Amino acid sequence: MTDEIKYEYKTVQTVRGTDGLVISKMQKDGWEFVEQSQGTLRSTLNFRRPKKPVPWPLIGAGAAVLVILAIVIGTATALSGGDEKRDRTAKPAAASEKPSATPTPTAAEPAAVEVITPENNSEFAALLKAADTCDDANANFATRYEGRTIAFNGSIVDMTPHGDYETRYDLLLGAGDKGPKTTVGPAFKYEDVNVVELKLTGKDVPATIGVGDEFRFVAEVGDFNAVQCLFHLSPVSTDTR
Repeated sequence: MTDEIKYEYKTVQTVRGTDGLVISKMQKDGWEFVEQSQGTLRSTLNFRRPKKPVPWPLIGAGAAVLVILAIVIGTATALSGGDEKRDRTAKPAAASEKPSATPTPTAAEPAAVEVITPENNSEFAALLKAADTCDDANANFATRYEGRTIAFNGSIVDMTPHGDYETRYDLLLGAGDKGPKTTVGPAFKYEDVNVVELKLTGKDVPATIGVGDEFRFVAEVGDFNAVQCLFHLSPVSTDTR
């Protein structure tokens, strides 16, 4: 039985007067003129030509390639999925492991800031006994320990109002108990402070303070003014004794 011829069709619209040229061109390309419909300004031309036979061997080869690609992709996907599955199953196993019996070390507690005293710092002890308030030892100590806290037994050597204030003072402090008669140690100075800022503590806290009063001064080390020979401190606490 002879296979039935299959056609493909094409419709072309042309301006009237050019029909012949279009038909000639289409026929050169293998198209068969079928019919023509005339319009007022345009014509509709219908053509057909036999469909080219399908190259089945090539199609079969292409299909085989697609099948092989599908198998390769499927295998790769399966392997990838297997790896992911193993990863998912491995993670819970790791999470389910028993915690180590060894306790996790905690961060070390910050060491308490050591207050410098004549008893634990020989440099400070020597400074408190020095006869020269302008000695370089004052500047060296201030540079080395600036911001640190010191504590010493001393007394108020002098007390004057700060500027025009009536309740703020500049206090000159000395080591020991001799008040204005102090002759050794640095000329420690609290500048522009009131009584509240001294943070008076201990037994029998006085309502007022004055020259000659004895305290245990706890203070933060400031700078040393080499021109005035004044060693600046900031009060931390002032303990009665």
